[in-house]
Amino acid sequence: MNYCISVKFEDTRKAYFFQTDDESIDLGSFVVVETVVGLELGKVVAPKKGISTLNFDKEIKPIIRKATKKDLLTYKNNKASAKQAAEIFEKHTKELNLDMKLVKTEYTLDHEKILFTYFSEARIDFRELLKRLASILKCRIELRQIVARERAMLVGGYGVCGLPLCCTYMYSNQEGISLNKAKNQMLTINIPKLSGVCGKLMCCLKYEDDYYTEEKKQFPPINTTFKYNGVELKVSSYNVLTKVIKCVGEDVVEFLPLEEVKKYVKQSGKFPQKKQNPQKQINKNA
Repeated sequence: MNYCISVKFEDTRKAYFFQTDDESIDLGSFVVVETVVGLELGKVVAPKKGISTLNFDKEIKPIIRKATKKDLLTYKNNKASAKQAAEIFEKHTKELNLDMKLVKTEYTLDHEKILFTYFSEARIDFRELLKRLASILKCRIELRQIVARERAMLVGGYGVCGLPLCCTYMYSNQEGISLNKAKNQMLTINIPKLSGVCGKLMCCLKYEDDYYTEEKKQFPPINTTFKYNGVELKVSSYNVLTKVIKCVGEDVVEFLPLEEVKKYVKQSGKFPQKKQNPQKQINKNA
């Protein structure tokens, strides 16, 4: 195979790499590929590149063919069939009293398999549902349960910041985000305000955590005391972004720049010094 091509599927925001020898395939072309789901129709979203110029850790699957008019028509018909299947799914989950919120329904291009993606907080016994669906749809059926973050990623939306949800366009790691990150960023522990549209802690807590951890090293510890204009003040809190420190004393509150506070704390001999590496100290004394 000579070329590597970036392919994107409808309703997904991530592109995947495939390889081909077909020089007629270029930006904007529709292609048929095989994925873990089955045969799918995708669109080329970037110009092809020489595969020898790229380095991949895993083997890249080949493109089966450039999509034909028949493939495009089949894809359109499959979407209409998927809507009907979704109605059947919801009808029977309601009859069986199953707490399954359908998120996405899709047929493979060859119509041999249908994938129902659903959201539920608990494990679901869907054996009876599977029997009913199989008798009606007459094809292979796959039920895939997703968590709240994955649901938000698939459905999309906007966060309280007014921007598209982080998970929909740049975040794919679904690992848990703990309250420790909120505490590290000195945020008030108010779960509703710290939660995103998925009901879980917002992804941005993870993005910003490393920044806060590093920047906080510049600041004196909370409750550090120092003399300022003849008055003893104590570090009460600080804003990492503005680098302004709130200092309190008896009947006085001052908001001072970080550098100014560091200067006065250093004069008091209370600003923590960087710990020297013991190994370096041994080498120095050797």
